[in-house]
Amino acid sequence: MLASGMALVASCSSDDSNSLPPIGGYNSADEVAATSLKAYWPLNGNGKESISNTSPNNTVATTFVEGVKGQAANFNTGFMAYPAITALNTTSGSASISCWVKVSNTKLVAGGPSNISPIFSLTRTGEAFGNLNLLGETHGLVTSDSIQMKGVFRIKNDDGSVFGGDAVNMIKMESWMIADNLNGQNHTAAANKIGGQWAHVVYLFDGPSGTNKLYVNGVKISNTQWEVRNGGNAKMLNHFLPTRPVIGALETVVTGTNTDAWDAALKGQVDELRVYDKALTPAEIGALYELEKAGR
Repeated sequence: MLASGMALVASCSSDDSNSLPPIGGYNSADEVAATSLKAYWPLNGNGKESISNTSPNNTVATTFVEGVKGQAANFNTGFMAYPAITALNTTSGSASISCWVKVSNTKLVAGGPSNISPIFSLTRTGEAFGNLNLLGETHGLVTSDSIQMKGVFRIKNDDGSVFGGDAVNMIKMESWMIADNLNGQNHTAAANKIGGQWAHVVYLFDGPSGTNKLYVNGVKISNTQWEVRNGGNAKMLNHFLPTRPVIGALETVVTGTNTDAWDAALKGQVDELRVYDKALTPAEIGALYELEKAGR
């Protein structure tokens, strides 16, 4: 985890990067799982997706500020929505979303409602949660530094019905989790104290094993009990089409059809957003974290 107040290194040139010792066997983050990278948003002063050169067709309350590596997108309850990107419509059956985020707690009074902090969604027409979604949720008062992360999937069965689930970071061991573990379950928790500071977040969906997991700053934080879906049998990622990428909101906020108080656009920052057509390995996740933290 990045220490509070830790200075972030500015982006290195390719020559500088290649002259430095490799991290995890890589000279830069661009080399990690390079053949599986389907979309990449550097967010260096604009919202263009760099592989397809696709710009957002709807931008709300978005500016650009200093980030982890160059600039980052800053959302003031805003988002950037995109047209369909061809490479994201097809899938190997697995996927990973990697990015840097800075979000703050939005729960203003004890016992009050919390807004979600949507980071990225591959949308599903007419539905709030898309095929793949990454978001934060807030707990405690506004001074709390713990942010619960969640990855949500809503994918297509062969008969056209929906198969859904999620990977959730429980920020503490609740009494019911402890009781479940006494009966052979395997609940785990991670405080995830990243409120208001930059953190590297990865959500992966592994089709062959029917699992989804969350990592923050190179460490797995998802509740182990809920990582395995479909009984551990293969469940290959299959998108509802068309699917459109959105940074900072879910589909219903973009279309103006949202009626849920919890479903709000992002107030926070996002940097170095990458989507892969594979489940990244722990080593690849660790390398991405260390390289991008070093500005590489």
